[in-house]
Amino acid sequence: MRDDRIGGLTLVRGIGLLGAALVVLNSVVGAGIFALPSEVAVRAGALSPWLFLACGLLVITIVLAWAELASYFRDSGGPVLYAGTAFGPLAGFTSGWLYFLSRMTAFAANANVLVIYLATMWSPLEGGFGRGVAIVAICGALVVANYLGVRDGVRTVGLLTVLKLAPLLLLVALGLPHVGGDVLLPDALAIADPGGTTLLLIYAYVGFEAATITAGETARPRRDLPRALLATVAATAALYFLIVLVYVAVLPGGGEARATLVDLGRELAGPAGAAAITAAAIFSIGGNLASNMLTVPRLTYALAEQRLLPAWFARVHPRFRTPGNSIVFLGVLATLFAVTGSFFWLAAASSLTRLIVYGLCIAALPVIRRRADAEARARAFRLRGGPVIPVVALALCAWVAFQSEPAAWRMTGLLLVGGLLLFALAARAARAREATRASGHPPGRS
Repeated sequence: MRDDRIGGLTLVRGIGLLGAALVVLNSVVGAGIFALPSEVAVRAGALSPWLFLACGLLVITIVLAWAELASYFRDSGGPVLYAGTAFGPLAGFTSGWLYFLSRMTAFAANANVLVIYLATMWSPLEGGFGRGVAIVAICGALVVANYLGVRDGVRTVGLLTVLKLAPLLLLVALGLPHVGGDVLLPDALAIADPGGTTLLLIYAYVGFEAATITAGETARPRRDLPRALLATVAATAALYFLIVLVYVAVLPGGGEARATLVDLGRELAGPAGAAAITAAAIFSIGGNLASNMLTVPRLTYALAEQRLLPAWFARVHPRFRTPGNSIVFLGVLATLFAVTGSFFWLAAASSLTRLIVYGLCIAALPVIRRRADAEARARAFRLRGGPVIPVVALALCAWVAFQSEPAAWRMTGLLLVGGLLLFALAARAARAREATRASGHPPGRS
């Protein structure tokens, strides 16, 4: 990557191992854990906790491949760097732009969900003007926290992590005494709709890759990112297992009744338990939003650094040393989508686009291995077993992706076409700038 950044400014490497782990945790543990237990329980019953654990082990193959990819790079961008380095600018742009759209729409969707939970505590937020003001306030607060410095963004994520994990861990502690041998080792092994169930379970773990996007602001990315990815996803799998184990033990018919973790909290600790889990849901979604606001602007920043988007996106604030323009761009765009609700047409394809990005980056791994110099290979986090783990991870991505509905594939096709058009426009602008420079005239702003 060229080191001709706008104004000669670079991002501050203010994220350590703990910060990287917090980004991973909050990107994975968002709104899903508060809805998925009932969805999986209705299909698999008492087998549900073990399915969460098994799928966590499968996802580890994808995480391992990304851990090695992360160990070769020090710059921000994640999928932009991996696909672009292996397959060229078009692949890098397409991967990064699709991933940006997926995360931006997820941010908008979760902002709406957060306001819905807040409205249960204060009715004026249920709709209309109150809902709009709440969305603008949430997005605006996160923009300001991240604009002022990466350390402030990490502190916000860290505070929300504590606030959301404490009630969940208390729920596990109160519920474990209710777990008997029949729940821990169930007799029934039937799973209704295995493909759809696996799709739900895999989606519970997506988001781990967010920490790779902020590699340019991570103090020791080659060392810390692989550790943060593996340790945090493994811990998340254990947390999911324990929560769902308690769920099926305390609420054996919870799946059919579509009971939530709020119902579980009420069963274990009365109204106070329900209130605590409601608060945990709010902080969990808030943490997910904070993590998105910390990581997603680095995608457009990385695309602009590689001259695949206008240089405006790569400008670093001279005082705060953050990608301020990219942060504001995400905040404004996500706020508009969240307030108007027009993000729903993208939501159907958001998960599928992420799986495509996973697959594209895993396919890039052998190419990056081969092109790396001896020093980079010596520093890298190398997978054992040769191509076995990447092949298993790639097959898993392909199998899960083909469980998606045809409508999601059509929407993904539209997103890909849109990405190609944007890439063509960026390439045309780059050629125009080069022609202007060659003619001897001062180049215009990009």
